[in-house]
Amino acid sequence: MAHRSRLAGFIIDCETDDIDTAASFWSAALGLARVDTYDDEGAQYAQLANAAGELHVEVQKVDHPSRVHLDIESDDLDAEAERLEKLGAKRIKFVKRWWVMEAPTGHRFCIVRMKHPELGSPPNVWE
Repeated sequence: MAHRSRLAGFIIDCETDDIDTAASFWSAALGLARVDTYDDEGAQYAQLANAAGELHVEVQKVDHPSRVHLDIESDDLDAEAERLEKLGAKRIKFVKRWWVMEAPTGHRFCIVRMKHPELGSPPNVWE
């Protein structure tokens, strides 16, 4: 069965005790307004708005070394994980509502649920 996916955005993982200071820096550095800070099951996030191409950009408080990772959104998480495994990626762990994956290059990324397929660039359709 066909499914759809596309680049959703970037998550700026910050190993910090102060999400507000981290979010303020990235908001100013990227010229993106800070619109929301929230807690999701113990994880802290600060959402930034008005990124190019309607990409989703967030600052996330983490307990691992700081890095930037991208999110791929899909209307079928498992089908997208299988597609990417065929390209050489591997599943690391299912967390809350998304797959953490690792590319053959060692980069971590996530597959998240598609929220607004009608916004932004059209999703790719995969058979």
